[in-house]
Amino acid sequence: MSGHGSDEVSGVAGAEVVTLEPVVTAVVRGVVPVAGLRDFFDASFGALARVIEAQRLTVLGPAFALYHGAPGESVDLEVGFATDSVVRPEDGVVAGSLPGGRVARLTHRGGFDGLGSSWERLHSWVRERGLSAGADRWEVYVTRPAPDMDPSELRTELNWPLVG
Repeated sequence: MSGHGSDEVSGVAGAEVVTLEPVVTAVVRGVVPVAGLRDFFDASFGALARVIEAQRLTVLGPAFALYHGAPGESVDLEVGFATDSVVRPEDGVVAGSLPGGRVARLTHRGGFDGLGSSWERLHSWVRERGLSAGADRWEVYVTRPAPDMDPSELRTELNWPLVG
């Protein structure tokens, strides 16, 4: 992976363009009302943990959520982990992948309630450089959330594939 064009973006770690290889993933996919996202994530991570352990897969990084298209009243997404091999479909867990190629990236610092404004800042950064963002994008939850943690300690990596 290589980084190019790093700049500071207000409220977030520096934005940059990186080149990634595609990654095999184990995911749970759904179209979920925004109000149901927390329950979807909780149920998905429970199923993922059971299936990954049962199939003896190795998790290669933190959890992520891949969003398909623009969010509205509901969200089309995949929640999962990068794995060392392809998962066999079981208990709602299926094989997926994260795309390779050029990706605009930045790290959001703070609670999940601020993610929307960080996505907007990343999109502005992309447009200001004459680049075009694809329809899909993903978040990598670098810091695992815990009930008693200070939300300012959370780090979420935002990744937006570039087209053209």
